[in-house]
Amino acid sequence: MTPFKLPFLSTFDDSLILSVYIQPRASKNQICGIQGDELKIRLTSPPVDGAANKLCREFVADLFEISKSSVVIISGETSRHKRLRIIGNFPGQFKKTVSAIEEVLNKQQT
Repeated sequence: MTPFKLPFLSTFDDSLILSVYIQPRASKNQICGIQGDELKIRLTSPPVDGAANKLCREFVADLFEISKSSVVIISGETSRHKRLRIIGNFPGQFKKTVSAIEEVLNKQQT
């Protein structure tokens, strides 16, 4: 299996920067692929009163097994295109999660 390129992920100091495209009002919360240079995430919440932003932070925090306070939206508060800063002890802490994301994306390609 060839390694999947992750154009939506970069590092900065002790953090990961994750570029995401959010699809609100979905039937379930899930990673569903890559759109452009962003990780596409479907969320059940509507984009009203910050509900989708809150669920986005919670979903990514659960995905990376970190606290919600470790996920910060650095741009795109009112947009479907967001950049998230994931604060943690990179690279050791996130290696397993990044590998799991690669595996999901590779399965979608087949």
